[in-house]
Amino acid sequence: MKKKKKKAKAKKKTVVKKKPPKKAKKKAVKKTKGTVARKKKIKTKPIKGKKGITGKIRSVPAGTSLEEIGVVTHYFPHVEAAVVKITGTLLSVGDTIVIKGHTTDFKEKVNSIQMDHVSIEKATVGQEIGLKVKSKVREHDLVYKLIG
Repeated sequence: MKKKKKKAKAKKKTVVKKKPPKKAKKKAVKKTKGTVARKKKIKTKPIKGKKGITGKIRSVPAGTSLEEIGVVTHYFPHVEAAVVKITGTLLSVGDTIVIKGHTTDFKEKVNSIQMDHVSIEKATVGQEIGLKVKSKVREHDLVYKLIG
């Protein structure tokens, strides 16, 4: 019997070069001498209504008053519609409303009111209605009717 000689295979070593860390780029900052941008003052109107709500509504012109008519109970983002529980007075198509919340503050004209997927002209106290809105609203946002 012949003994087989084992040949050792030489392994090739690969050298991996590490890349040096990238240096952060500095952003160019324009420096101005002595000029400071001033913000415009926006006339605001104090909120009258529910206890605990403080702040001012920016979207109400001077000389008008607000009457709380409801609270947002749900929002459907894919159709941009809000469910509003009417707690105050009557709401009709054509009225101007203001929706105010922690991050919400806008004014809008009511174009359509729906209840159980049926369009209605007026909503009374105690009804839950659907309103098409132009911006995102959140639960517990207050709905005011613009009077004047």
